[in-house]
Amino acid sequence: MNNLVDLDTPASPALATPPRASRAYLLPLIVFVIFALVPLSALWGSQSFILALVTRIMILALAAMSLDLLIGYGAMISFGHAAYVGLGAYSVAILASHGITDGFIQLAVALGVSLIFALFTGAISLRTKGVYFIMITLAFGQMLFFLGTSLAAYGGDDGLTLASRSMFFGSKFLKNDVAMYYVAFGVLLGAYLLLRAIVASRFGRVLRGIRENPVRMEAIGFAPYRYQLTAYVIAGMIAGVSGFLLANQTEFVSPAYTAWQRSGDLIFVLVLGGLGSLHGAIIGAAVFSLLADILSHYTENWALIFGPILILVVLYARGGITGLFGSKS
Repeated sequence: MNNLVDLDTPASPALATPPRASRAYLLPLIVFVIFALVPLSALWGSQSFILALVTRIMILALAAMSLDLLIGYGAMISFGHAAYVGLGAYSVAILASHGITDGFIQLAVALGVSLIFALFTGAISLRTKGVYFIMITLAFGQMLFFLGTSLAAYGGDDGLTLASRSMFFGSKFLKNDVAMYYVAFGVLLGAYLLLRAIVASRFGRVLRGIRENPVRMEAIGFAPYRYQLTAYVIAGMIAGVSGFLLANQTEFVSPAYTAWQRSGDLIFVLVLGGLGSLHGAIIGAAVFSLLADILSHYTENWALIFGPILILVVLYARGGITGLFGSKS
């Protein structure tokens, strides 16, 4: 019992603010300041390309951060997390195809569908552990992928193009790429602060305790299943929001959004940026997207080059890129 973390007693000021903790605040601050200033790239030209690329990075980072809550803080390795991105995206596309373009309604549906799917699949998946949990989340994700390919009325394999982006208060301001950029930026910042508050709260400390030793946590009165299911649902809903943004940014949805390869990409992003570090997910998303974009200019088999890079990171930078800076949330 002496080794257990006291979940109710706050750390002493001396322990709470070491120099390393300061770096943990500094790095995400730098990242968000850079994101905030990116639209100024118009001064150097190619603004539309840069805005599209960085908006895509922020949307990917949002989905990766939500997965980090599961893997980095809860040791729940989900290989079907992209399913929620697809649910959010299809919520926008299907409603838009029926003439419902109000962004608030689309977002509410995306959140509701993601919540229901996460509750249902999480309640079943969390009754398994280890490789069985990985496989069952993969199976649920693939079920959604094949459902998407069978929806002929909504494009099937070919996907579905949106007539326009979502409207808010009757305005089409999202048509402006700068507005779309700052909406994605605001959502990413809000989700980061929310997740940071969650992992620093008593709930987050219990979740980390369950990650380390679920048997011991259960023995002292915590119910791991309820905490893990709650985290699973929160992560699913945030990923659903990323799907909502992705559909609006690309004005297109496809069953490929839900494929297991996209879930694998999210895990690559976390390993690259650093597991258990929310801003690591953002940095990982940026490095992953930039590498993919640069390498794809030289070869369509860019993953053959990216793979060895990831292996080097795993072997020599166990904490990912954020580990190199000695920065953790």
